[in-house]
Amino acid sequence: MKTLIHIALMVSALSLSNSLSAEDLNGYIFEPGHSSLQKWLLPKVAPSPENNPQSQEKIQLGKMLFFDPRLSGDGSMSCASCHNPMLGWSDAQPVARGHKSQLLQRATPTITNAGFNHIQMWDGRAKTLEEQAIGPMEAVMEMNSNFEQLLSLLKNTQGYVDAFEVVFPTEGINKETVVKAIASFERTVVSNNSPFDAWVRGDRLAMTILQIQGFKLFIDPGKGNCAVCHSAPNFTDDGFHNIGLVSFGVEEPDLGRYRERPLNLMKGAFKTPTLRDISLSAPYFHDGSAETLEDVLAFYNLGGEVKTNLSPNLKTQSLTQDEMAAIIAFLQGLSSAPKSITLPLLPQ
Repeated sequence: MKTLIHIALMVSALSLSNSLSAEDLNGYIFEPGHSSLQKWLLPKVAPSPENNPQSQEKIQLGKMLFFDPRLSGDGSMSCASCHNPMLGWSDAQPVARGHKSQLLQRATPTITNAGFNHIQMWDGRAKTLEEQAIGPMEAVMEMNSNFEQLLSLLKNTQGYVDAFEVVFPTEGINKETVVKAIASFERTVVSNNSPFDAWVRGDRLAMTILQIQGFKLFIDPGKGNCAVCHSAPNFTDDGFHNIGLVSFGVEEPDLGRYRERPLNLMKGAFKTPTLRDISLSAPYFHDGSAETLEDVLAFYNLGGEVKTNLSPNLKTQSLTQDEMAAIIAFLQGLSSAPKSITLPLLPQ
């Protein structure tokens, strides 16, 4: 049976190969390690702002703060409650749960590779990771942190006092240094060593024939056209698009980016998420309405459900089932090998 399945996949892949003259598509040469592919490689580390350079001590402090539920208003949830490393640094929920477990309006975005983003959050209201880090703590419906109590806790916990003294000897313990440390830890959550990355670097065996065909379809403007938004190297254009979700058709829908930039095109537009480690962070879309990657591909093949104010990048596609399967296989090749993580011992 395994042999038959293998033959079927090979036939399917060869069929896809014959349907594309993609040896030179959009300037790409699909040879492992070819120079035309190198723009898809991410740097080894995420960049840091001049006023918040990385250090191991700061990363360790940020890790403690990230996993410490005492930072929330009622001491019940930490950053990791929603950005769970065991769930692709998300929460596997259609929409997030906040203070007192109340349902929020949007799904939890993964923080994987957030350090490479030029703008943060679904609606782009945070320009930096530091701004992003403080947002959920200050939000009443999310962590509902009381910063007076939070800073008092940190200043009266010797382990934190010592750590802040090492990392911020002249700045002390305050709101700014707390979010600087958390942002520093978040910048270490990086996925840049997937089978696709290995193939781009020259490993001929890193991706299957089907996955390579999926990549061709992914970037082909006449087929998947996915790269128009999910562009190199982090598989996001850091842009905002209304992709026609059903939730935009309800009465008083979530207007997304429009709340920050009141331009008509931004009504119902949300930030393009990265696709790196995408197979680890289901469900998908800002409203969590797609349970699987198959659901995502089927949705895009229709060109969206609600056509009002649709992004010009969206259009009805004509992908076959085999072609959609190839793109999914490619997407599954964007996940780096799992990294073990040791939970920090929190200061008492």
